[in-house]
Amino acid sequence: MPTSSSSKPATQQLLQSADLISQGAEAAIYKAYLRQLPTSGHDVDHGTAPASEPVLLKHRFRKNYRHPSLDASLTRQRIAGEARALMRCMRSGVTVPGIRMVDVNEGVLGIEWIDGKSVRQLLPSGAELEDISELEEVEEIHENGAGDPIADYGVSRDALMDMIGVEIAKMHLADIIHGDLTTSNMMLRKQTSDLVLIDFGLAYHSTLVEDKAVDLYVLERAFASTHPDSEPLFAGVLSAYEKRMGKHWMPIKKRLDDVRLRGRKRSMVG
Repeated sequence: MPTSSSSKPATQQLLQSADLISQGAEAAIYKAYLRQLPTSGHDVDHGTAPASEPVLLKHRFRKNYRHPSLDASLTRQRIAGEARALMRCMRSGVTVPGIRMVDVNEGVLGIEWIDGKSVRQLLPSGAELEDISELEEVEEIHENGAGDPIADYGVSRDALMDMIGVEIAKMHLADIIHGDLTTSNMMLRKQTSDLVLIDFGLAYHSTLVEDKAVDLYVLERAFASTHPDSEPLFAGVLSAYEKRMGKHWMPIKKRLDDVRLRGRKRSMVG
């Protein structure tokens, strides 16, 4: 006898009704709508079920190359760790997506859907754009004389760099290390034009100056590799970061200089 869809766990039902956005080696990203799922044995009518706001689902699917018990343990740890990092950021005033659901057993984290564009899409960039449609969209904007796409959000490029620096500083003052700071992991929200830091899958808690300096260095390298003539842009980020960090800035600056030197030496050695 076939199994009714309503007999499946609510998270699995949600994933089945969601739209796949992208998939990587570690997780798949979906857009879904949280509905009031029934607790009775009746089937779910997804066509008539009332939908709420859209949510982004991050599903850390099972890895067949790992032992099942190890895989389940790692998945639970990573989902819980990302949720904790987001909660700590929210308590410290960092602008991050709100948490909508957490299911560590199914490996699913549901967060607020951010309606906007990534900073990577909004800043000048070349072949580094992941999707060719993004490149065509940017080219079309400039061909039509629309100018700087950031202007559509009511902010200047300098103001955007200030927002990036402030949000990273607030995060570091809360002793959260992002672990993957790139312009792809920052979004400008369409409705309010505020900057949102996203994707805390590699985030962790640390009070070490070294870790905060490396976080900044990763972002500096991301600017250099993705956006042409990015030195003034990143300088704007650091200026806002310095002001927000206050007395905590100088130790990080010294360590950032050390990290840069180590990076240059590695580049020369190859």
